[in-house]
Amino acid sequence: MLSIIIPTFNEEEYLPRLLESIRRQTYRDYEIIVADNNSEDKTRAIAESFGARVSPGGNHPGKGRNRGAEVAKGDIYLFLDADVILEPEAWLAEKLAEFERRQLDVASCTIKPLGGSALDKFSHDVYNVYLRATQFIMEHGGGFCLFARKAAHDRVHGFDETITIAEDHDYVRRIAKTGKFRVLSGPGIAVSVRRFERDGRFNVFMKYLKVEAHNIVKGGVKTDLNYTWGHPKGLEKGLEKDNKKEGS
Repeated sequence: MLSIIIPTFNEEEYLPRLLESIRRQTYRDYEIIVADNNSEDKTRAIAESFGARVSPGGNHPGKGRNRGAEVAKGDIYLFLDADVILEPEAWLAEKLAEFERRQLDVASCTIKPLGGSALDKFSHDVYNVYLRATQFIMEHGGGFCLFARKAAHDRVHGFDETITIAEDHDYVRRIAKTGKFRVLSGPGIAVSVRRFERDGRFNVFMKYLKVEAHNIVKGGVKTDLNYTWGHPKGLEKGLEKDNKKEGS
């Protein structure tokens, strides 16, 4: 069985579209786990209305993924961000078939923007080229779409929760040391451009460039880079609340 794990925080706007796209998939042997970080909107109710199991999450996507994996029943995990869409309807079946056929331990996929501008499409295409070019020498796997075997996840003890950004790349690299990583072929996953629209395209590009340089020279980023995630509504308040809980 496949366990689809989605970390969330205030995702009432995007989550329904993702869950509906999963419902339309031809592949049916899955469970959905929404690992929620105490959302203050309708995220939990929406997840339950689609038959998803809601579990406690964390104040960072890596933590949420780990909490979701702790209650998962499948032998393969699919980690997704809440603002993606699976399309076409055979997307899941085809990706899983390739994952099994190539005997992979962990895999990611290419991306395409949901809406946005010509510049957004170009930037996503550039990312895809970089993703494929580095898959044999310095693995990259975006948390928006990560397939992983339970055995491989357990072997590396999941995502490193001390890494504040690009913990997904660190995750696939640690698994790839003793297992096999590849970028899956076929249609990419559709991702929103909300981070570009919220933070500015130049600012996002420069932050990712800085993080990539840090990863190459020093390894995972464990300092505060003002990382935010989820829907902007109540975001800072939610993160502040959880940070106080952890520090108490």
